Amino acid sequence: MDCRVCDSQNLELVVDLGEQPRCNNFLKPEDVGKEPFYPLRLLYCHDCHTSQLDFTVKKEVMYSDHTYLSGVTKSLSEHFLGIAQEVDNRFMRGRADKRVLDIGSNDGTQLKHFQALGYEVLGVEPSKTTARIANKAGVPTLNAFFNEETMKGIGKQFDVFNAAGVFFHLEELHSVCRAIKQGLKQDGIFVVQFLYMKSIMENSAFDQIYHEHLLYYTLETIEVLLNRHGLSMFDAYLAPIHGGSIIGFISHEGTREPEPRLLTMREEEKASGCNSVAAYRKFDRRIKQMKEENLAYLRAAKAADKKVYGFGAPIKGNTMLNYLGVGPDLIQYLVEKNELRRGLYSPGMHIPLLIEDEVKELPDIYYVLAWNFKKEILANNKALMDQGVEFYFPVNPKVCA
Repeated sequence: MDCRVCDSQNLELVVDLGEQPRCNNFLKPEDVGKEPFYPLRLLYCHDCHTSQLDFTVKKEVMYSDHTYLSGVTKSLSEHFLGIAQEVDNRFMRGRADKRVLDIGSNDGTQLKHFQALGYEVLGVEPSKTTARIANKAGVPTLNAFFNEETMKGIGKQFDVFNAAGVFFHLEELHSVCRAIKQGLKQDGIFVVQFLYMKSIMENSAFDQIYHEHLLYYTLETIEVLLNRHGLSMFDAYLAPIHGGSIIGFISHEGTREPEPRLLTMREEEKASGCNSVAAYRKFDRRIKQMKEENLAYLRAAKAADKKVYGFGAPIKGNTMLNYLGVGPDLIQYLVEKNELRRGLYSPGMHIPLLIEDEVKELPDIYYVLAWNFKKEILANNKALMDQGVEFYFPVNPKVCA
């Protein structure tokens, strides 16, 4: 295959997580055992240093309808509020008729915060269910995939583009970049939020590799992509959300000088060596070690006759469960807040999901698949811990929400 960013064919396999189901394909009882499996492999480009999947599950399969909702998690909504306030205070203060477009806007959680600040908002969301939820909540949302064709149909420019946790999902990567270039006002700001591959490797968070995530960016690699399309990052920082995400601020090339903290981050990233193939080989060795450690822990819990439930059923948790080969024999249930997942089963391992109000008997251990919200989880569940419930984090992030 060609590199998704630079078109090079100088690619090397660095991580192989085997054949896995699509992580967001939670199953109805009648569909258990019928789900397709696909290769889940990470390649490294020796020319632009971008890591990426070598297999694409078509976007129409992954995103036309799904059960993920941004508004379920308090920490994420608070993070989105902070982003909206920061953008408005730094770049749009005093401006009339402010307009923002959110790419992959989900249930409209981010746009609600922009609405409260007086923005005209538009979401573009491919999932029918979530687009319907957003529109019902008063957030104008177009049910479509964002690309050049969609942008032409919208037919106007925006002061702000936002892409929170979707820019590494893009099958039509270059079409989306061209659409942003066309739709962004000359003095406009594009805010991109993406999982930071440097943090993924530092946290050994291999579960953040799954079929929806086609690309895994560092500052160096995303700037290769942006510069190819006449866009330029001028500021960035590392936020704790999702275990370490970059919040990047982008403008048309040549319109803004890079901020000192971006220059510092570039130097720190370069010094870390995270863009080298050696860093990916080390990451792969750590993944194999984590598999042994986690299986030993869960098997010991079973031998001690301890009841283990999964805490949360995040999409990434299915990468973890399928790579470890952990099913209901080791984890009896996955406990969720999201009502859209009531009565469903995890893909691949077929662990039944329970909504919180369905839990009749406490486990001895919560195996925390939603580890990226560690701070919130520990704060909200002190009463359970006081009752003796252990919270086990298979990934212990250096930063978390």
